[in-house]
Amino acid sequence: MGHWFYRNILEPGKLPMLLALASFVVTFLATRSVTRLIRAGRGPFKNVTPGGMHIHHVVPGVVLSVVGGFGAVGSGRHGVGAAVCAVIFGTGAGLVLDEFALILHLDDVYWTERGRKSVEVVVLAAALALLVISGFSPFEVNSLTPDERQNRAAVILTFVSNFLLALIALLKGKLRMGLIGVLVPVVALVGAVRLARPESYWARRFYRRRTKARARAKKRAIRHDRRWAGPRRAFQDLIGGAPDKAPPHEP
Repeated sequence: MGHWFYRNILEPGKLPMLLALASFVVTFLATRSVTRLIRAGRGPFKNVTPGGMHIHHVVPGVVLSVVGGFGAVGSGRHGVGAAVCAVIFGTGAGLVLDEFALILHLDDVYWTERGRKSVEVVVLAAALALLVISGFSPFEVNSLTPDERQNRAAVILTFVSNFLLALIALLKGKLRMGLIGVLVPVVALVGAVRLARPESYWARRFYRRRTKARARAKKRAIRHDRRWAGPRRAFQDLIGGAPDKAPPHEP
């Protein structure tokens, strides 16, 4: 185990990335635990409200991200300084992305349905970081053999083709597949060849006159959402807490 850790983590300089990911996940889980206790009125934790103004934890998160980010850039990938800055950055990123929905909507939507976006972004960010630590590189250029790397045309073709696959997946409304496909091109390929989401730019642009394709896209999207909505909501509620129930609409 020690040999594997040295060969795959320490030697290639991935320890700061691993520490950043660990502190990111721990900070997110700890923050959600504290906010759930505050919401339930349990424990000694309270909202920070100096002068009556609620200070969201995204504020210290931004400060820590800036300090840790600049420190990491100047520290390289080895040494104690790089490790410390990685932990600081991961902690700040966890605080910031935990309130991603607030930044997106410019409103305190933490315990609403729109607040689920924060949990989705945190899970996606952690998955992407884990893929990088596992050895995946953007557009898989590092997977080329030394002989292929000598051929500039092969490198450019690989980069451009993988980039286009990821871009098509994003244009088809498949955000997760497009982002993960940046690191795992086969995922982008699957997203690029499948039907687009009916609300995506691709569907509006290319399915406008294709009635059958538009109908198939809507049917597939409804079937997909119906299948995965329940498990996805249960997982989000487990790690992030269930949102408040929306009040009934006034007649």
